[in-house]
Amino acid sequence: MASNPTEHGPLISAPSGDTLFTARPRRNTKVGLDVLLTKASIDFQNLTSDHDDPLLKQNLEALRESAGLDAVVIATFDEPQKSIEHVVAASGLFATFNPIVFHGEPLERLPYLRSKLGHLRIVEIRDTSRPRRELAAEGARLASLHIGAALIVGVAIQGRVQAFIALCSTLPRDSWDANLHLMLKLLGSSYSSGIERLRYQRHFHQLEERNELALHGANDGLWDFEVDSQKTWFSPRWKAMLGYSDDEAEPLVDWQQLLHPDDTVRVSTALRDHLSGKEPLFESVHRLRHRDGVWLWVESRAKARLDEQGRARRIVGVDLDVTERKLYEEALFKEKESAQITLQSIGDGVITTDSKCRIEYLNPVAEQLTGWRLEHAQGRVIDEIYRSFHEETCEPLENPLAVAIRRTRAIKSVRPTLLIRRDGNELYIESCASPIRDGAGNVSGGVLVFHDVSESRELNRKLSYHASHDILTGLVNRREFESRLERALKSAKAREASYALCHIDLDQFKIINDNCGHSAGDALLGQVGALLKSKIRWRDTVSRLGGDEFGVLLESCSLEEAVRNAEMLREAIRNYKFVWEERTFRLGASIGVVPLSPENEDVASLISAADSACAAAKESGRNRIYSFQENDIDLMRRRREMQWAARINNALEDNRFEIFRQVIQPLQQKDAHGLHYELLLRMRDEAGKIVAPDQFIVAAERYGLTPNIDRWMIEHALRWLVSEADEREKLELCSINLSGQSLGDDKFLPFVIDHFHRSGIDASKICFEITETAAIASFSQANRFIHALKELGCRFALDDFGTGLSSFGYLKHFPVDFLKIDGSFVKEILHDPIDREMVRSINEIGHLTGKQTIAEFAENVEIIEMLRSIGVDYAQGYGIATPQRVMKLASGSEAF
Repeated sequence: MASNPTEHGPLISAPSGDTLFTARPRRNTKVGLDVLLTKASIDFQNLTSDHDDPLLKQNLEALRESAGLDAVVIATFDEPQKSIEHVVAASGLFATFNPIVFHGEPLERLPYLRSKLGHLRIVEIRDTSRPRRELAAEGARLASLHIGAALIVGVAIQGRVQAFIALCSTLPRDSWDANLHLMLKLLGSSYSSGIERLRYQRHFHQLEERNELALHGANDGLWDFEVDSQKTWFSPRWKAMLGYSDDEAEPLVDWQQLLHPDDTVRVSTALRDHLSGKEPLFESVHRLRHRDGVWLWVESRAKARLDEQGRARRIVGVDLDVTERKLYEEALFKEKESAQITLQSIGDGVITTDSKCRIEYLNPVAEQLTGWRLEHAQGRVIDEIYRSFHEETCEPLENPLAVAIRRTRAIKSVRPTLLIRRDGNELYIESCASPIRDGAGNVSGGVLVFHDVSESRELNRKLSYHASHDILTGLVNRREFESRLERALKSAKAREASYALCHIDLDQFKIINDNCGHSAGDALLGQVGALLKSKIRWRDTVSRLGGDEFGVLLESCSLEEAVRNAEMLREAIRNYKFVWEERTFRLGASIGVVPLSPENEDVASLISAADSACAAAKESGRNRIYSFQENDIDLMRRRREMQWAARINNALEDNRFEIFRQVIQPLQQKDAHGLHYELLLRMRDEAGKIVAPDQFIVAAERYGLTPNIDRWMIEHALRWLVSEADEREKLELCSINLSGQSLGDDKFLPFVIDHFHRSGIDASKICFEITETAAIASFSQANRFIHALKELGCRFALDDFGTGLSSFGYLKHFPVDFLKIDGSFVKEILHDPIDREMVRSINEIGHLTGKQTIAEFAENVEIIEMLRSIGVDYAQGYGIATPQRVMKLASGSEAF
């Protein structure tokens, strides 16, 4: 394989015949090659990085040209030696191959080079088409790359072959010159040395950096004492720990100067034991003097380096500041000393035993609770001293301390335990027992801590009772009733049993409460509660839901049976006489009955249905029973109104009301002086759709929400007018509707007056519309309201005039400015002569009393012309204009 170094011949021998490349003539380049080889060796040994490609390539090119080679290649392997990771090459102009193709070459294609190549071992391939048998794979691969001959040397780095250097020829060779063998080995050795030097430099740099970081990051202070020179080096952390700065000179020559006098002998002894070989390490906990004069406790560990004669050459050690730990240890000792005093004064009873559960100690509280004195109890088994029983069944219980020792874990009582004292008296206690372990972790005894809970147990019992019962009647309260109702509903859905719910409302309770006082009302509720409880079965539940309302849950009861039971309860209440201060009162009760069925959604809907049925019973004449039916139209209407009431409140909170306006057109005046319109209220539902007033006004009136709606309307209408100067200039009159409930609200009139004062709006431009029925129903309040606001300049209109039975009789008593003729007369005025005469009569009477008239429902031109011919002053309706949304509400303006 290797060529004979004594042979000398032409560097390249070309075969006979015509070829593309002819043999190069022999050139005398020995001196030049030596110089170049020397330079390459020096450069290789002084590489600045593993892949210093420009420097490597420069040297390879010079050597290739001087030696007359086609290519020189350095190929390095990846870490797992599976492929060629990096290639640096120099190739001639006429070379038929590119050595860079070796990059990424799998080494499995070069099996000999992968497994047999050794450091500085040369592999010679003179003709790749006819290689030796062991080089067959390499020859075939090189031949496929148009390489005719190759001289390869392995390069080991830190003991592993990680690269090779190859001299390549396009044509086969008879032999490779011995000088090229030597050159190749020298290059391989120099390259190996250079790469190893770089890696050692990096390794030492990492070690140095790691040591520096560890030195600064460690919490231990490091010191190094040289025995011969008697010099000590201290790390920055050690200096900082003792109060010296890092740039300060070494603080002392003899570190023993810092030792506390009381620790000197002990530390010296431990050091001699280590130096003599008795101890592998010097270990000590002692005190060192801080620069400020205070003493620090340090934990010190050191190791000595000995010479051949066993004498110490240097000692290197670390010191850790454990002052805080020593302070904790001292504090712990003090706590242990005070533990006995604490046990003497603690509020809990404490008993300690050995592992056999024999008494060792009782504190004074334990003596008081058990009735045993310490001197009498010591040595006895704990079962004689601490006798516990189940609080309800009074069965004996296993001693908790014996259980804790057997299970080797703490045992805490989950409920009070009955303790029998030595004198036979009983008390309720709660306890916690835990095993005591020795240093080896074995159970050496136990401790039982217990305290008297008799008083708190009684208090909890009372609190529990009051939490689930009504104090006034002694019946279960609403929360407990709903909890039982929830269980019954689950049972009904599972079709395990049938249930019914009765909602009872006393009819004359307010009369008694107002006439006789709240004491009488409270007494009545207590007596009625007792009466109801005496009339129901033991398995039924009666509850006071609040106020004068009661609920009864009937178990295993069909709807027919529930109605009979409800009738029995109603009759019992009707026959009951309530006597208070020699006055006798009789009662009535309205009862709603609802069956529990799988179709019921939840307790809330069930109670709502019962409440609706009870309200229906009241509306039907009171003192009667109303049975809930799922498709009952009246109840559905009431429940729908209840839902609307909640939606109205949400709309008020979310500000989902909007204002529209509809023009009121004069019929007898040719030139109008300004705009006259009525403001109309609309509500947006949760999906943002407009809801007409007829869908929610009835519910608002039933549940007393119209005053809140009227407040919203007045506040936002005045705010809008304040924000719109153009609107105020064009405005002649703006009409706003008010409900009858607002007239009866004592706080509503001051609210309106206050908003007029704060807004500064001219009150003469505002007209309030009051329905005829509301004005007649609240005649005195309406009169007071109208007179108060007329003093500010406001005008008033009587809305829906003509629908009341006594409209004309009351008309002269109302100081209103306009009569709004009800639309039910106007819309059929073209076809119904009676309606036409009604409109004519109202118009004439209005004019006789000095009032102007406004006709509603003017839907087309014909009606408008008819109204004009009759003499009606104004018309309003879709024939005049449709309601238009007020775009700007000045919602961002400050409230006035």
